[in-house]
Amino acid sequence: MDLLPKSHHEFNQTEYWNTFFKKRGTKAFEWYGEYLNLVVQIHKYVKYQDKILMVGCGNSKLSMDMYDSGFKDITNIDISPVAIKKMIEMNGKERSDMKFIQMDATAMSFEDESFSVVFDKGTLDALMTDNSEQVRKTVGAYFSEILRTLRNGGRYICISLLQEHILQFLLEFFPKNSCMLRVVRCFDTEQCSEEADTDSLSMPVFAIIATKFKALPQAILEVCMGGEKMVRVSSPEDVVLAVTSSQNAAMVCNGLARSNIIGLNEVSMDLFKPGETTPRYTIVIIDQPPVRTNGKYAAFIVPQGREIEWLFSTPQGRKKLLENAKFNRLAIVTMHRDQEYGSLDSVKSELSESVKTLAPKGLTDLIPYLSLGKDVGKRETLVCGFSTISGDFRIEEVEGDDGKIFRRLIFLSNRNVVQSEALLKTIKPKNKKPRTKIDVGYLACQHHLYMTVGVQMATMGPSQVSKDDDNLKNVLVVGLGGGGLCTFIRAALKNVRVTAVEIDPIMLEVAEQYFELKQDNRLHVVIDDGLAFVNRCCEKEITFDAVLFDVDSKDISLGMSCPPPSFLEPQILESLKQVIGPKGMFILNLVCRDEQLREEAINNLQKVFTSCCCYKLEEDVNEVIFCTNDEKYKNLTDWKKILATSSRSLNSIAIESQFCDKDMVDVTDFINDLKI
Repeated sequence: MDLLPKSHHEFNQTEYWNTFFKKRGTKAFEWYGEYLNLVVQIHKYVKYQDKILMVGCGNSKLSMDMYDSGFKDITNIDISPVAIKKMIEMNGKERSDMKFIQMDATAMSFEDESFSVVFDKGTLDALMTDNSEQVRKTVGAYFSEILRTLRNGGRYICISLLQEHILQFLLEFFPKNSCMLRVVRCFDTEQCSEEADTDSLSMPVFAIIATKFKALPQAILEVCMGGEKMVRVSSPEDVVLAVTSSQNAAMVCNGLARSNIIGLNEVSMDLFKPGETTPRYTIVIIDQPPVRTNGKYAAFIVPQGREIEWLFSTPQGRKKLLENAKFNRLAIVTMHRDQEYGSLDSVKSELSESVKTLAPKGLTDLIPYLSLGKDVGKRETLVCGFSTISGDFRIEEVEGDDGKIFRRLIFLSNRNVVQSEALLKTIKPKNKKPRTKIDVGYLACQHHLYMTVGVQMATMGPSQVSKDDDNLKNVLVVGLGGGGLCTFIRAALKNVRVTAVEIDPIMLEVAEQYFELKQDNRLHVVIDDGLAFVNRCCEKEITFDAVLFDVDSKDISLGMSCPPPSFLEPQILESLKQVIGPKGMFILNLVCRDEQLREEAINNLQKVFTSCCCYKLEEDVNEVIFCTNDEKYKNLTDWKKILATSSRSLNSIAIESQFCDKDMVDVTDFINDLKI
């Protein structure tokens, strides 16, 4: 440790390096790995017949190992006469034709175009200690000397940690001087310095290859952050992003290896295939206090399509999964849509190295892989669509428990949330081929079930509509999605007519073509802005027995993701009050992670409506809020009595309609968890 400089400014001083090499004696100092760790890059970019200049050779064995493996024309230079003297003494007999010269790399005495390769292992990092004007001037002189002494088509190969200011200077200098620039991550090198301190951080090491040309019509920039595939990028910013992403990921892995995150937030990391811009896997790391009987570390692979389930998609669910798995650390791996996956074994093999990098330090046991079954699950994309309002979306079919097939609508802006889901069932008509159709009795979202209870509660009494309207109760649903809620209400509650308002016309096409929504005299869809529609109803004195808001926010950065905050402004709530009249019901699906925003929303509701009651779903962030001005809802007892009756009635309807063979609502739990 005493051989490290006290200040980074010492790195570019001759006196520092003289002292350094005197202290070390004959023991080699290998920054960023030895020959065996760099052999892939060396043999890819250096030929045996190349005339090689090794700048800042120090007492590294790299040039010796290269010489012994067949690279015979090597000239070594270093600013330190002590280092050069030692290297001559070490190599004078065995490698007599390898040259060692004391020389300043920023002012070399070689003739122009003397070399076909200039090799730099750590010298640039030692020179460019900061981004000051004087340092930039020195490094500029160094680069100019490299280009002067390189032949046309020659390569400057630099091994570096690529601090931000170094990378920026490389990107400024070489492209404008007609050099193609490649940046390659050297995984083998990162693992192995001879002098590596086991408690120090292992930072990503990169090879920069600048190839000199007489002229280039445009800048050529390429990166390879994994595997062998070189990827051409369009701008210096793309190179910076690729490098900094690798560095940030390495910092996370180093931190996880040396400590735990008990009591802290989870750590999440996306994994990409080399050259691709969309993630292939996402890994979430979670720790719990060590238990002697627990295993140390395991990976859990979530089958395709099941990543949206509470157990895998929420911090609370993942914490429960960790407890049940009985490991102190768990890496929870989810797979992404629009990707092809093989068998579970092939996925394990593909993940192996990444999973190892997230293991606690010193773990030597084999890492067990856990999952829910023996395969990776099935996901088939039916439609890749785009909406000008909601962005890219997918309609896909996934296999769930017991081989059930679910059709889903997913917005890629919030890819882990299912916008709409339907269960497919197989129909076998007599003397005809079996076919699949949507099960209208299936409700994917639990909050939809309790919203339907609210509709049943609001429509069991006398009608507010005129006598010539066939005594149907009018229900307004703002937010269509795939139409699952509207279709269920229509199928279950025969005395109800549903008007659905959807701002996005593409969603109506999706609902009709892929989720079998059918419009008739009891279900009608209006393409309109929901708020504008409510205000017009208020102006024209059009009333509804129940109004449901089930609208997601397009801005997922907000603390309240359902509904958009504008839907709970005092003015719109006053309009709703008029629309539902003195006996109607306003039913809201509220998803709010920000407690202050939630409190503001509740306060706004309580200022407008006489009575409000809420039900928080146990395993979701959804909260169903029932609001009314009906005087019969005076206290929690009244709410519980009427909601219990409505729940039992809905259960009876569901069983009679053969939607299910048991109660849909657990009345006791529902009623006990209601709050005013």
